[in-house]
Amino acid sequence: MQEFLIPAKPDLQAARETWLKMLARERRLSPETVEAYERDTRQFLHFLTGHCGGSPGISDIADLRPADLRGFLAARRAGGAGARTLGRGLAGIRSLLRFLERRGLVNAAGAAALRAPRQPKSLPKPLTASDAKHVVSVEGQLAEEPWIAARNAAVLTLLYGSGLRISEALGLSGADLSSAGDSVLRVTGKGGKTRLVPVLPVALRAIAEYRRLCPYHLDPKGLLFRGARGGPLNPAIVQRDMAKLRSALNLPDTATPHALRHSFATHLLGRGGDLRTIQELLGHASLSTTQIYTGVDTARLLEIYEAAHPRA
Repeated sequence: MQEFLIPAKPDLQAARETWLKMLARERRLSPETVEAYERDTRQFLHFLTGHCGGSPGISDIADLRPADLRGFLAARRAGGAGARTLGRGLAGIRSLLRFLERRGLVNAAGAAALRAPRQPKSLPKPLTASDAKHVVSVEGQLAEEPWIAARNAAVLTLLYGSGLRISEALGLSGADLSSAGDSVLRVTGKGGKTRLVPVLPVALRAIAEYRRLCPYHLDPKGLLFRGARGGPLNPAIVQRDMAKLRSALNLPDTATPHALRHSFATHLLGRGGDLRTIQELLGHASLSTTQIYTGVDTARLLEIYEAAHPRA
């Protein structure tokens, strides 16, 4: 983890570091979640430094009141943080305080009593089936190097064709998808959980073409997708290339790599797929997370109804 200047006394610094390691090793949270919790609690300690008049220690947070936490959330909101960011930040602080409470060091009741900010209801923004097909086609890629165009098409096809997260696609090894190709892929998702997802023939062909053109040796034990210099492919590169692609195709800013995963779920639901199956394919822990796609499908049906019905 990147080193930062932490405004806290040594006892709180050490306890926080132990908590972060526990999240990664025992709780098996994703690196992105651990990084977000690290950032959120670091910002909280910065706030407490001004709030308490000095670097806080464990004794300074032993009996935090809801008013102290509301002050932090208000300061973050004034800095432009939205409800989702504030909610995640409060969750991280609560987790840290509960960790310390189990060791008899603090009282976490104040954090538990504070209601999390109300989250806005927003629906995923999938691409249309036609736009998704253009985005994932090798002919539609803008990269000048043929092997990079083939690589991008293969990655994006996995996002749309199998509903993978970008981190899951870029974490695949050479052995996960053999050159001959298997019809089912074992994917390791959030929290180290594995699931089985189908791989469409079009995706297998895209991966085979990328393997054929890739100038680097693809060791079965190494990562499948490579950057321009042969190292691991950074998600930011895929996101940057997708931004260029949506500009060229005149797509909205919501047309991101993750939107292809939304499109996978929405298009399956629209074609009669059941929620339980889609939940398993996406790797959602809760069915309620998957149910948001029913709202997308209903919203689209209403748009069609209002546009087509004679009395609308």
